[in-house]
Formats: sequence, structure tokens, C-alpha cells
Amino acid sequence: MTSRYAQQTISSGSGCRNPNRCRRSDKASRTKKWWFASTAIPLIAATIGPFSNVLSIVSLVSPWRFTLPNNGLPFSDNHGSDDAAWGIPDPNWEIIPNIFSIIFGLLGHLFLLLNFTRRVRYIVALPLSIVFWLLSALILIVVEIAMAIYAPPVAPGEAYSQGFWHSVLASLMYVLSCAMLMVNMVGYFKGHYPQNFELDDDQRTLILQTMSFFFWLAGGAGVFCALEGFTYADSLYFSQVTILTVGFGDFAPKTDSGRGFLFAFQIIGVIFLGLVIGSLTRFAANISADKIIKRHRQHKRESTVGRTVTSEKELRERLGLPPVRPDSAAAEGGVAESASEYARRASITQLGRLEIVGRAVIFDEGKAQNAVGSGEEALRDRRKKRRQKLLLLEKEKDRFDVMRQIQEETKHWKQSWALGMALLVFFSFWTIGALVFMVTETRISQWRYFDSLYFCFVAILTIGYGDLAPKSNIGKPFFIVWSITAVPIVTVLVQQMSQTVVMAINRGTFTLADWTIMPKKGILKSFLARHSTLAKLLNRKQVDTEKGKRLERPMRDERHFSDIDPERSLGQQQDGSRVLEKEKYDDNELAKELSAAIKAVAHDLRSHPPKVYSYGEWERFTKLIRFTALSSLESDESVERDEQTEWDWIGEDSPLLADVTEAEWILDRLCESLGRWMRGQVQKHEQRKYWDEVFDVMEGRVGDRRKGEAATDTRRVGSRSYGHGRNEDWKGVKWEEPTGNMERPLTR
Repeated sequence: MTSRYAQQTISSGSGCRNPNRCRRSDKASRTKKWWFASTAIPLIAATIGPFSNVLSIVSLVSPWRFTLPNNGLPFSDNHGSDDAAWGIPDPNWEIIPNIFSIIFGLLGHLFLLLNFTRRVRYIVALPLSIVFWLLSALILIVVEIAMAIYAPPVAPGEAYSQGFWHSVLASLMYVLSCAMLMVNMVGYFKGHYPQNFELDDDQRTLILQTMSFFFWLAGGAGVFCALEGFTYADSLYFSQVTILTVGFGDFAPKTDSGRGFLFAFQIIGVIFLGLVIGSLTRFAANISADKIIKRHRQHKRESTVGRTVTSEKELRERLGLPPVRPDSAAAEGGVAESASEYARRASITQLGRLEIVGRAVIFDEGKAQNAVGSGEEALRDRRKKRRQKLLLLEKEKDRFDVMRQIQEETKHWKQSWALGMALLVFFSFWTIGALVFMVTETRISQWRYFDSLYFCFVAILTIGYGDLAPKSNIGKPFFIVWSITAVPIVTVLVQQMSQTVVMAINRGTFTLADWTIMPKKGILKSFLARHSTLAKLLNRKQVDTEKGKRLERPMRDERHFSDIDPERSLGQQQDGSRVLEKEKYDDNELAKELSAAIKAVAHDLRSHPPKVYSYGEWERFTKLIRFTALSSLESDESVERDEQTEWDWIGEDSPLLADVTEAEWILDRLCESLGRWMRGQVQKHEQRKYWDEVFDVMEGRVGDRRKGEAATDTRRVGSRSYGHGRNEDWKGVKWEEPTGNMERPLTR
């Protein structure tokens, strides 16, 4: 019989034992695959919505066409002529639809918020948001097409203004929001997630902060427009450059009132910007944790489970080798194995070369030591040879250590992946943004691509020399949209670099100091301990001797499978040890330890970073969790208790894979164990009370016989279910005189 862990590995490779839990896990896995559509898309739409409304307001209050001085050519001082242009009045058929577009855009955003707050049902609110935003986009697109057909600007003296290009960007963002919400509805109709959005505090804060930021930006632009005489489009551009602390210097407040308002506007604006960037950083981290990091960890875990063996029998089944001969059973039963018996035994080394070092099991098929061939047979043997790499996890601690290794590898991979993605997004925004600015500024400033790269780098890092700045009517609106995303990306990049590159530089600095100006005691010994390959090269003779012995008898030099009983389940061995452990300790002592452990773990909840427990600590907690399940009398809840007290360290139910910290997981299980112990004490109290009543009846009947009364009492004590499900009937029982003290059982 294979072990419990072997059955998991061979049958499913997932480590799942409970069918109901497997089905719940599959459903949760499908939900996680649609996490971006179910949660991220509505949040992104709620973030884009108010920004689209701000752009629509600019397109309403600004004329769509400008008359350019100097026939659209730049002035002699290389300043663009778009800043000195004056607007051409728009026709009414452009203004009125634009008003309805803004109203529909606000209604779409309102219904999305009502859906978040559960004031309106999902099936009603989300379609209305899609319809209203789609109407806003269609109105703007139709008006833009009509303007291009019936009232286009006449080049080169006329051109589209910032208001027109704000309208184009707003319509594109409305269409993007509608497309994302449609994807969300597709996932809902397919049944991948419920209709209600479960927003956590970070997500709720992100929505409120982005709305506050954009409304503050739009309101501040209106104030600067009134105080400084800027157009509303230029005021929005100036407010954006100011809050992002770029400071090109092409626009600046000239009046005392404008400069005085700048004090409050910038302080509050920077606070809003910092809050939004912090929320976006946590949001991006949650996306990577739920979607990318967990998938990588799951892949590593499944790969590890697929390479796991716990006994020689499992190894033979995995490699497709013949089973152990019956004559080897005596040796495995404890009888000393002679040299002749060892030679006759169907050893794995006769079928290939087996090497076991630590937990690594390497089997080279086709490299049998006693197989000597030449010619076609040797060539055929070399062609079909395979190299199998497996993991020997015969103890529970081995599985725990392997899971810790998976966690550590995932942690390093997470840091590398986050830094790589931040760099990729940064370079994408940098290079693509430079390409767009090169096209938009060619007419006025004649930017080369290198000039655009230089400008984007200075702007995205908020340096802002002011030697280059967008001058065209299309460049300024694009800068507003581009910079509002690019600057937070740089902030995320700096944070990731501080967690990886900066920490690596600090470690390198300390290492250099340990080896040079401030040598550390024992540094060479610890270095050789971490680099076993170098240590082997320094001790070549000793290594060659050990290698020769290992090649001579590979199954005897290293830890091998003949020491393991292949017929005995590892799960049975562990269950037996738990029973012996249960009998060794008294329940009351374990209950005292349980209360002390709950207090200690509750204190660990405040640890930062979260507390990580060793295997010895986990072993103690496991004993406290399981002893109440072993002694519990609640047989109808055995399946539920098994899910709470039994797990595999590298299985899907591993505590090390939980979404909560280890202290939270342990505290929850310890409290459940305390509840089981208290219920068990109540049951024992009820049993004692029941047996007291039974013995009172028995002692009463004995007293009647002593008085010479006829012991023919036919009263029915009652048919009760006690013991292990047995029903006892006391009717017609003849009682005899007790000969000694009668002991009363305390349990059934």
C-alpha cells in the first residue's frame, strides 16, 4: 500500500485529498483566472471615468478651432504660434451635443458608483454605465466627424485647438471604459463571479482619491483661468505641470492672487497625488500577488509534488521498474542481509545508476554498472537512456523544508518580476511617448526623436529644465494624459529598485567591508560553507575517496531506500506517532499549553514583518491542534475536523499557502481546537452525570434485595445510546450482590 502522499502524487499531482475541497479549489481557481475582469476592470473604469469627464469639460468650454498668427509658422524666437492664437466661435450644433455628452458621461460614472455601493443592482447599473458612456463617446465622435466635414480649419492659418483634441481623447477613454465593462459583463454571464463587487479598503480608497484628485485638478484650473487670464485648456495643463512638480516654466502665475492661491492648491494637490500613487502601488501589488505570484508558486509546488517519492516502492512505480523480490522481505523486516542475498536482490543499481545525495534522487537509466555492451547494443542503450531527477521526502519535516524553499524562491522571483515589469512599463511609456511628441511638435519645434526622448525623460522624472516643452495644441492635451500615468510609474519603479537593487548594493558594501577594511571573524569558514563546490575543490583528495566509495556501493554509502518499509504507509506511521503522542501527554496539560500558545501567537500578530515559525514550533502547534480531534467524541463532525487538523505541507491545503499570515492561521486553528476541547469537556460531564444516574438505580435495587424484597422490579431504566453507538436495555436484568467497590466509568 502506497503512502497517503504517494497517492496524491501519482493520482493527481496536486496534493488534494478531499473531493469537496478539490471542487471548491477548482472553482476558486477559475474565479482567480477572471480576477482582473471581475475586480480590476471596474476599478480602472471608475478611475478613468472622472478623468474623461474633466477632458469633456475642457472640450465644452474651449473653441475647437483657432486662427494662427504668422500663418501658422513659428516666430523668430522659436516660440510656437499656437499660444498666441485666438479662437473661432463654434456652431450651436457642436455646443449642444457636447453638453449632452458631458451629462451622459457623469450619469455613467454615477451608476458605476451606485453599483459599488450596492444601491443599484449590477444587472441594472452596469448596462446603464455602458450605455451612457457609449452615448457620450458616440456624440463626441459624430460631432468631430461633422466638424471635419462641414467646418474644418483652413490650413495653414487655422488649426484645431486644444478643445478639439481634448474631445478626441475623451471619446477614446469613454470607448475604452465601455469595452472593459463589457468584458466584465461577459465574465458575469459565464458565471465566473457574482454580481456584487467586494471592495476592500484599498480599492474603495483608490476610487475616492482619484475622484478627489481630478475634481481638485479641474477646480484649480478654473480658478487659475479666472485669476491669470489663461484659457481653461492652458490652465488645466499648467495645473497638471504644477501638481506633478515638473515645472517647465512656460506658464507661471503673474498676479499676487494667483500666487497666493498656488500655496493652498499645490499643498493639497501634492497630498492627493501622493495618496493616489500609494493606492495605485498597492493595487498593482495586489494584481501581481493574486494573478502572477500565486500562479508561479502554484506551478513550483505542482512541479515539486510531481517529482516526490517517499519509499523505494514509489520510486520503482515512478520509473516503471520491477518490484522488489520477495526474498528481500526478510532483510527489510529486520534480519541482517548477507552479501549473497544482497547480490541476488533485484537492486535498483542493477537497472541503472542511482545516486541519492540529501533529498535529491538521480537515476540514470541505461548506465547499469554490470551492463557491458559494445557495438549496436551499446549505441541502442545510449540512445534510450533517461535521466530522472526526483525528490526523496520520507519525513514530514522534509516536506516542510521543501515548501519553505518554494516560498523563498517565490519571494526572490517576485522581486525580480516586479522590477522587470516596472522597467518594461517605464521604457514603454518613455519610448512610445517620445514617438508621439516627436510627431506632435514637428510643425512648431521641429523635434528629433532624440529631443523627444530627452524631453520625456526630464518630464517623467519631474526634473523639468524648461528648455523643451510642448507647444502645439495636440501636444499639451496628450501630455496631460501621458504624464498622469507616467509619473506614478516612475514612483513604482523607484520603490521596486529600493527593494532589490539598493538592497543588493547595501549587501555588497557590507560584504566588501567584511573582506577588506573591516574583516569579520570566521568569514572564510562561512563562505566555504555556503559554496560547497569551492570547498570540494580545496579538498580534492577527500572528495575523490568518497566518490569512489559511492560508485562502488551507491545504495550503501548514502541514505537509500532499503531503510524504508515500502509496504507501510507514511501516513500510517505518522498517525501512529500521533496516537502515541496523545497517550504520552495528559489532556489537561495539553489544554494548559493550548491556552499559553494562543496567548503567544496573539502577541505574534503584531510582529512586522510577519512572524515565520520554524518546524519545531509548527510541530508543537500541530500537536495542540490535533490532540482535541483525537480525543473528541463528536463523530458526526469527523470530516470537518479532518479538514481542520490534517494537511500536507506541499499540498493545496498547506498552511504555508494560506492567504493570511502564519500567526493568523495558527491562531484560528488553535481557537478551533480550544472549542473542540471545551465541547469534549461538556460531553464528558454529561456522561458522568448519566452514569451516576445508572449507578444510583443499580445501588437502589441492591438495597431492595438486602431487605428481602422480591427483586422482580420490571421498571425500564430506559433505552439509551451510549458507548460506541450501542443501545442497552436494562429490563429483566438480574442484579447480584457486589463483592467490592464498584468503579464508575468516566467515559462511554
